Amino acid sequence: MERVKARSLVLAATAFSLFAVVAQVQAQAQAQAQAQAQDAGAPILLERQGSFSVGGADVSDEGGATQSCDHGYVEYQIPADARALPLFFWHSSSTFVWQNRWDMGEGFQSLFLRRGYPVMLWDGPRVGRANWGCDSQTYNAMAGRDQQNFTSWRFGPAWMEWFDGVQFPTHNRSAFDQAMRARYDEFDRLENIRLEAAAAVEAFGIIGPSIVVTSSAGGMRALLAAAHDGQIAAIVAYENPGFLFPPGEGPGTADSPFGPMQVSEEEFARLLTIPMQFVWGDNIEASPVWSAKLEECRQFVALINARGGKAEIVMLEDEGLTGNTHMPFADLNNREVAALLDDFLARHGLDGR
Repeated sequence: MERVKARSLVLAATAFSLFAVVAQVQAQAQAQAQAQAQDAGAPILLERQGSFSVGGADVSDEGGATQSCDHGYVEYQIPADARALPLFFWHSSSTFVWQNRWDMGEGFQSLFLRRGYPVMLWDGPRVGRANWGCDSQTYNAMAGRDQQNFTSWRFGPAWMEWFDGVQFPTHNRSAFDQAMRARYDEFDRLENIRLEAAAAVEAFGIIGPSIVVTSSAGGMRALLAAAHDGQIAAIVAYENPGFLFPPGEGPGTADSPFGPMQVSEEEFARLLTIPMQFVWGDNIEASPVWSAKLEECRQFVALINARGGKAEIVMLEDEGLTGNTHMPFADLNNREVAALLDDFLARHGLDGR
């Protein structure tokens, strides 16, 4: 009788083990099928989408007439079965760079909607779709801006001299035309930077805790917002040129629209409470400007970590990704770049539903 019982227990254990293996295989197959569906460009199922303005002020005259102005603008899309934390995409050129790959393939907006993240596209006050400012500002057309974009975005060392292996469709004239038009005037002044950061803080008051993903000069604006607000859960900054330092730290230069900027010890301490990742593309050494900014980034990350924070630098070349431009999330290998963001979010427990 005892032998029969023992045999029954063995059979039950074996059946349970087989069931567990089958369940694991099924889960892996389901995950693989979902990944294949994403890569195949399956339809994205949205629960809702829309937009709203946030923050702002108004100007008035003696007769009581007013103009509403200096607000920010949020475009949002919420996928079905959404994850808990949204990705708040903060550009420094235009929302185009989050919506598209250079060759008009899927940008980070679509890639991360497919992963289940709510996605917010942000235009700060006086920028893009929020360009009605309370202060008069002048836009001046200027020949040479395309050439400036080409080198500062590190497509190549000089106009139409492409870096070898650059992650841009170099023979696609339409893609190049789209890239050169992916710009708004940012009116890069310290006043505007503080205004954008303050409006973003108000946006997070509506949205709730958010993962902020930035491009270029959007990074310092996001850092400034995080130094004043506890709703930012993490920052992932692609090639941020400007950093915040407390008194007595950093390069020691005057506040600049492209960094650095000085903040109080209390404000800097808020940055110690969130994980931050700073991502850099290829061919940095070919640009004295970006080489200097990378060094400033290293100073900032070292200081954050020395004070107990959680900051890291990712050099894409060290991850096996080469040829990336100033905007890796729009590059031809943006799926591989997105996978590194997946890893960061998972490591810090930011990917839950």
